Amino acid sequence: MEVTTQPQAWRDNKRLWWLFSPALPALTLLSLLSFAFTGLSGWLWVTLVLFYGVVPVLDLSLGEDRSNPPPERVGDLQADRWYRWVVASCVPLQYGVTLAGAWIAATQSLQPMDWLGLTISVGSINGLGINTAHELGHKSPRCERVLARVALAPVAYGHFFVEHNRGHHLRVATPEDPASARMGESFWHFLPRSIVGGVRSAWALEASRLNRKGLPALHIGNQNLQSWSLSLVLFAVLTAVFGWPVLLFLLAQALYGVSLLEVVNYIEHYGLLRQRDEQGRLEACGPRHSWNANHVASNVFLLHLQRHSDHHANPARRYQALRHFDEAPQMPTGYAGMILLAYVPPLWFRVMNPRVVQHCQGRLGQANLDPRQRNQLLARWPEA
Repeated sequence: MEVTTQPQAWRDNKRLWWLFSPALPALTLLSLLSFAFTGLSGWLWVTLVLFYGVVPVLDLSLGEDRSNPPPERVGDLQADRWYRWVVASCVPLQYGVTLAGAWIAATQSLQPMDWLGLTISVGSINGLGINTAHELGHKSPRCERVLARVALAPVAYGHFFVEHNRGHHLRVATPEDPASARMGESFWHFLPRSIVGGVRSAWALEASRLNRKGLPALHIGNQNLQSWSLSLVLFAVLTAVFGWPVLLFLLAQALYGVSLLEVVNYIEHYGLLRQRDEQGRLEACGPRHSWNANHVASNVFLLHLQRHSDHHANPARRYQALRHFDEAPQMPTGYAGMILLAYVPPLWFRVMNPRVVQHCQGRLGQANLDPRQRNQLLARWPEA
């Protein structure tokens, strides 16, 4: 059941709050330039403090917003170009951070901790750029879909455009989906499984699509090859301009950015499983198959990504119109805080495993279990 505010009383109270999403790359760019001109290493850690410190605290202090736009207003809300410009503005800021990071890596005398701070700062923004691409990549206008692939280039993860839209959305919350984490599976085990599985799936999807047209997988029309080529050109140009050491920096920040995407994948569907009927047909994806959160700070930074159930039900629905559903399982805090938990598996299992059990009403046969941990989990929580 969705909670809808009455139309006559409703207005988008977060209209200006959405500017916090492009504000994070803008602040990162400012901090990088401040380091370049002052040499103070603390500027390289501003992004880390904001994302892992300030945002979780704001989530706890600002609380939740469970209100939904009235159905009568959704059409106007989605047509409002203000929200599109907010998302689009993230991409040039993301590239500004990438260029500034490459320039600093090539021209500044950096200590090991400086390199680490620079890599995390730039990688964080390019990791958030995958979320920008996620929002743009589901939309119909060709310009937005092209911009999505441009946003993926700095992390060399262009196949996400194929795998997420045509793979993950089809198989979500099933054991066959590499991006759906299993109960009892740590993030550190999930990370390589999801990366490798995502690449394999994206390649198979494009090979199949081209095969239906009578074309080979190694064809100029392969969207994976097109997207990877964008990354190759970007990295080659920056390396040619700034020198070979910059390539190592670009690869390191891309790896960190990819890890941010994958930790979000990890928390979004952890342990949730779509059921099959007696004929083996898979049930439709519903609100019960994604973990959600309504914490204000994380949601405005991440463009309502935390209202993930509605996104899976309506992929083309724009972020500002995504809805809360009471039946969707809720996380105890926003994504920023949950990411920190995911990095420490014992803490994650302690917080989230009981929630999976509660969501399944004690019947772990209805959860997506890690095969390696299945017996231990069933022994720990015997089915009612």
